[in-house]
Amino acid sequence: MRCSCRLSGHLAALCLLSASGISAAAASAPVALVAASSPTPFTSLLQVILGLAVVLGAIVGLAWLFRRMSGGMLGGSNRLRVVSGVLVGQREKVVIVELEGEWLVLGVTSHSVNLLTKLDRPPDAAADVVPPGEPFARWLKAAMDKGRQQSEVVNK
Repeated sequence: MRCSCRLSGHLAALCLLSASGISAAAASAPVALVAASSPTPFTSLLQVILGLAVVLGAIVGLAWLFRRMSGGMLGGSNRLRVVSGVLVGQREKVVIVELEGEWLVLGVTSHSVNLLTKLDRPPDAAADVVPPGEPFARWLKAAMDKGRQQSEVVNK
């Protein structure tokens, strides 16, 4: 019996100490809450801008990481390139694709891709290799030159 009394005495002392600590913390809590609950418009705007920057940074970082980990599987591969293509219907086209020195003539529809024939790469085709983005740059330059020529004719 004496052991249980001693234990309950220590337990009661512990409860009193923790209750006094809780009441002291509760007394100071309203002061801290009042100061933190009224942010200025500048701090709110700053918080939104920083949050947006973190989200955009995460998106850019994940895109960079995905591109780095994919190892060029999504494009930019030198083994496969589209040489030419022509529409033969509303949703059908014939495409020539170069794969490791061989040309594949493919029939492409909205539902399937069929191999029509295989051809050896012509010897004069090596001069046709254009870096990615070059056709658009060439088209843009031609369009800008054409626009300048038309404006000069109108102004004369």
